[in-house]
Amino acid sequence: MDTFEAIRSRRSVKKFDPNHAMTEAEIRQLFELAVLSPTSYNIQNWRFVAVTDPAVKAAAREAGWNQAQFTDSSLLVFVCGDRGAYAKDPARYWANAGEATAKMIVPMIMGSYDGKPERQRDENLRSGGMAAQTIMLAARAMGYDTCPMVGFDFAKVATIINLPADHDIVMGIAVGKALEPARPRGGQIALDEVVIRDRFA
Repeated sequence: MDTFEAIRSRRSVKKFDPNHAMTEAEIRQLFELAVLSPTSYNIQNWRFVAVTDPAVKAAAREAGWNQAQFTDSSLLVFVCGDRGAYAKDPARYWANAGEATAKMIVPMIMGSYDGKPERQRDENLRSGGMAAQTIMLAARAMGYDTCPMVGFDFAKVATIINLPADHDIVMGIAVGKALEPARPRGGQIALDEVVIRDRFA
């Protein structure tokens, strides 16, 4: 499937085949593509909780107001972010760029995020959002459907997945085989309303 078709055919599916299981190779392929998503300074601050354990999925469903996609999807992904990723041996993020480049960029990383919790969280949301879209488009290209989700109790899910205190949950994504198509698109507003040329009036 080409990129344009994956974008056009990606829809938020609500009903998945609970009997379908993704292979470990497919799950690995999905995350090998997810980690190609961009991050600021290449800090790779996204973290992906890949849930296939029925008990964990059931607990997430309870925290998600009993939405069936939590348990019926083949894979439940919680896209998270590590606010402290910038400081975890940051030279490794530029290990292949040469010593001079690393020496220049690593201090910039620290200056951008150290002591700035709001910026750290904002970066988690930015990076996590881009990675989530990569996951959904990659899954579509692999023949799977997805549903991005924020309809759950974030604090309860954080407890369920044992989220570290310095991490944020960005969203959940259900991945699996659709039992029925998504509902018709609700309607796109005009491009002229959302695309502003050069500056707002």
